[in-house]
Amino acid sequence: MTDPDTRPLYERDPAAYRAHLAEGNANQARKRVGVDALVRDRDGRILLVDPTYKPDWDLPGGMAEANEPPLDALRRELTEELCLDLPGGMALVCVDWVAPHGPWDDSVMMIFNAGTLTPDQTTALRVRDAELAAFEFCPPEEARKRLRPFVWARLAAAISAADAGTVAYLHNGHSVS
Repeated sequence: MTDPDTRPLYERDPAAYRAHLAEGNANQARKRVGVDALVRDRDGRILLVDPTYKPDWDLPGGMAEANEPPLDALRRELTEELCLDLPGGMALVCVDWVAPHGPWDDSVMMIFNAGTLTPDQTTALRVRDAELAAFEFCPPEEARKRLRPFVWARLAAAISAADAGTVAYLHNGHSVS
């Protein structure tokens, strides 16, 4: 009598193991990933954009495409929409898990600190995409008035985290720590 092969499936049958992983991947939840930038000018004002497809102002950024790294998605969005090329590092300053709402499933929204633009970078900004009607640098008080409350809560947490050199972790705009 021979002993049954007790090796793990990944050793016994690599093809069956890969099929098992593929089945698990197909059944796991998918998350939308949104990426925004905290961009300031030399006066400490915050860059906001006026999207044509929703009623309120927003932060520059957008949604990551399938299998696109978040930071790459943000760089792509900034270049496509505002002609803003920021090849250097941008630190993650906020992660906000957003519960399902309306027609949307849950999502993970991130804000990266893009730093302070030079006067030349500020002058070079252009609306380049039909998704935006305008952009403007606003003091925080004005940003709070223009942004939806949950976006302002996320931005306020991101500003605090950026200034402290930390990362804020939120659920629906509220700190969980």
